[in-house]
Amino acid sequence: MNQPKRPLVLSLALTALFAALSAALSQLSIPLGAVPIVLTQVSIFLAAGLLGWKWGTLSQLLFVAMGALGLPVFAGFKGGPGALFGPTGGFLIGYLLAALAAGLLMDKFGRSFKTVLPICVLAALLIYVPGLPWLAHAAHLVGLKKILAAGMLPYLPGDALKIALCALLIPRLYPLIKRPSRR
Repeated sequence: MNQPKRPLVLSLALTALFAALSAALSQLSIPLGAVPIVLTQVSIFLAAGLLGWKWGTLSQLLFVAMGALGLPVFAGFKGGPGALFGPTGGFLIGYLLAALAAGLLMDKFGRSFKTVLPICVLAALLIYVPGLPWLAHAAHLVGLKKILAAGMLPYLPGDALKIALCALLIPRLYPLIKRPSRR
């Protein structure tokens, strides 16, 4: 399914809005070891589902770039290269992979609940692909059990709730946002 044409100004505004939403949801965090529990996945999945692969991924790239430049947009109001290259840096890279994959798959297969749910599961797993090895290296974790316990297993119940929420919201919100302006 091709993303309908939206005016460029609206696409840019929505991209900035979802980058800001990612920054805001990152602050709703619960400290848990080196990796806090955050709600950022909600904005990633919503951006991919509502904006499509290009603008959704761009929104998350903007979010990560703002943090890399020092703006305090990451969990705990952190920013700068230290935050990007610290224990959570791989997860931040995973956000980009998740937005890209989820956006591409939803653009291709649609945005019904039955479609969005497994796409968001896959996207959530993609966040762990760079996140876990990066965490293991940065936190000097050795052994699969330690790595999974520190960076994945405690987060899975929350991931399931975020995925379910997005699978409910995207099919309902997409028809509202996809309409091109009437002129």
